[in-house]
Amino acid sequence: MKVLIIEDEPRAAHRLERLIHKVAPSFEVVGQADSIGASIGLLESRDDIQLIFSDIELGDGTSFEIFRKLRTQIPIIFTTAYNQYAIEAFKVNGVDYLLKPIDESELAQAIEKFKRNFQNRAAPDISTIVEAIENIQSSSKRSRFLVKVGEKLKSIPTSDIAAFYSMAKGTFILTKSGRNYSIEQALDQLIQELDDSQFFKISRKYIVAVDALDEILVHSNSRLLLKIKGLGSQDVVVAREKVKEFKTWLG
Repeated sequence: MKVLIIEDEPRAAHRLERLIHKVAPSFEVVGQADSIGASIGLLESRDDIQLIFSDIELGDGTSFEIFRKLRTQIPIIFTTAYNQYAIEAFKVNGVDYLLKPIDESELAQAIEKFKRNFQNRAAPDISTIVEAIENIQSSSKRSRFLVKVGEKLKSIPTSDIAAFYSMAKGTFILTKSGRNYSIEQALDQLIQELDDSQFFKISRKYIVAVDALDEILVHSNSRLLLKIKGLGSQDVVVAREKVKEFKTWLG
């Protein structure tokens, strides 16, 4: 059984490969891709891949873009942190998912489900699944965040937020008035909960609001440097692999 892993975190990809070899010794991982472009290249160059394990959030976008462009019917097991409503869309359409960090027993169950349902027939059209998830996500975006300020709780509307950023193993909200608040969620989880017409994850460290950008400057190595009120002392840089998508997002 030929397997492709799509994952932009090397440690996560290597761990998943080790687990696959452990629970399904007959499976052979024939490739690993860490971006949309690399994934498309691998899938176009090989016709023997029979199963895909795919992260959703990649460095240059979501893996959904891969499957929109290729319209593949190879079965896919997603590795994801999406909310329970989106996960229901996976279930309804017969494609499995694994919540990170991946558990060995859950991986074994997912592989057994694949063998039972898809080993001898094509998977359903992935575009149906993508559309269902995106419709669910667009109708359930966060409109506010509850933060703790001393012994009190404060509700912050997303319209008041300039950016989210990670620092010293913590995640923080920066408001348009320049206030900073600590929150529990990681950036990868946050970007799934936000309206993607208003917020963009420019790197592993920053999510920015479109109406909070003071200046956009050309930076080294084909990157962009953003000026955001309240983050003047920090280099808010759009990762090189995100620049094209970021420009498109800006319109």
